[in-house]
Amino acid sequence: MSIANDAGGADVIRLAQAAQDALTDSMVERLAVTGANVMEVANALNDDDTKEAILSLIEKLTEMHKTGALDTLFQLVAVMHAAKEASTDSIVERLFQFVESMVTNLANEEVAEMAHGLHVSMQEAAQETSNMPASGGLFSTMSMLSKPETQKSLQFLLSFSSKMQAHCCD
Repeated sequence: MSIANDAGGADVIRLAQAAQDALTDSMVERLAVTGANVMEVANALNDDDTKEAILSLIEKLTEMHKTGALDTLFQLVAVMHAAKEASTDSIVERLFQFVESMVTNLANEEVAEMAHGLHVSMQEAAQETSNMPASGGLFSTMSMLSKPETQKSLQFLLSFSSKMQAHCCD
């Protein structure tokens, strides 16, 4: 029994003939190009390095989805896009003027020396106090407060905080 004699087979043959008649040359060309592109992608996926990279990407995407990081990533992209769309030439110009002003104010020798001195002082103080044993109670604290260097340090801190507050409020 041949397929042409079978009623179902005749329907399939008529369907194939109708599809062939409906296809135009441009449709056949697009199908051929699409098929070639699919084969090119499949060939690229056959490369071991590419296959490992794709599988790793899928694992990372799954992990990011499970932890909610994927949503955060897309939210971040949306914020960056909104910032890009909202930025105008004047906003960018003002931003660069602000950065230039900050660099001009902070990038000088006096600030660098002060920062270095502060850094060295903090390191030395941290080293010095880390080697001191914690001892005593209220009476040892009272004894420490009676020392002139402690009183000078406290006076310095009080004066410094007062000056900072005065400059911040102005």
